[in-house]
Amino acid sequence: MALSTSRQELLLPVKPAFIALTLVAALLANLLPWSGWMLWVVPDFVALIVLYWCIEEPRKIGFFTAWCLGLLMDIADGSLFGQHALAYSILAYAGIVLHRRVQRFSMAPQILHVIPLLLLTSLIVLLVRVLAGADFPGYAYFLGSFTGAALWPMLSYLLKLPQRPRPDPDRV
Repeated sequence: MALSTSRQELLLPVKPAFIALTLVAALLANLLPWSGWMLWVVPDFVALIVLYWCIEEPRKIGFFTAWCLGLLMDIADGSLFGQHALAYSILAYAGIVLHRRVQRFSMAPQILHVIPLLLLTSLIVLLVRVLAGADFPGYAYFLGSFTGAALWPMLSYLLKLPQRPRPDPDRV
């Protein structure tokens, strides 16, 4: 896997309010009433955003934030209390541990790192559900992880836009 050969750009510091806004937007996106085949392909937006911020800004978001978001997802989803909290906390740990490695790669190898992390999150949620007595929903349950990984490049681009410095009109 090749390291990122594109030039490194200096970004402005991310504002905590922007991080909070993206997390709330992800929580709301997870709560949209998806139906039909969309249920299988829609990614876990909260997991995707938590992973992004743990990789990009590991000192600003961590286990506690991931745990609280997981509890909110459990309450909103009406699922077993703590299953998303456990999955998001493990995802945050993996994102923080791997953040320097993932940042050094170009986008394609980053996606190859994101896929197993999102699959692990889905697997943890599924294992807790099955251990609590639910039926196995089938392997299509994991399609959302691949959709989330496919959205990773667009997500990275969009979430870095507010951090890019504006061009100075007085400078040539």
